[in-house]
Amino acid sequence: QIVTGLVLAMHYTADTNLAFSSVAHMCRDVQFGWLIRNLHANGASFFFICIYLHIGRGLYYGSYLNKETWNIGVILLLTLMATAFVGYVLPWGQMSFWGATVITNLFSAIPYIGQTLVEWAWG
Repeated sequence: QIVTGLVLAMHYTADTNLAFSSVAHMCRDVQFGWLIRNLHANGASFFFICIYLHIGRGLYYGSYLNKETWNIGVILLLTLMATAFVGYVLPWGQMSFWGATVITNLFSAIPYIGQTLVEWAWG
């Protein structure tokens, strides 16, 4: 994940007007760029499968009884999910845009500060 992510980052343009074009350029024009992108995306999915198996094992063996360790695991899971969400949004295609719209609008359900959080997230 780190190696493929670094290769992808070398060809990525962090601008909302150019992000999708830079991803398309990498898939079409960079040698084996399509393979690197697919390895990165499928590697992330495989990583989450391993994480869910790990959580299932923890539930089966009662690891949740050790509260401090379990809470750190929950924090790590939330951090991983946030990181995966950012990776999903970075190409800035239609799926990325609408995924970002739906997830950030979930913040609006938080009383008092929800709308402020949505506006902060969108900049």
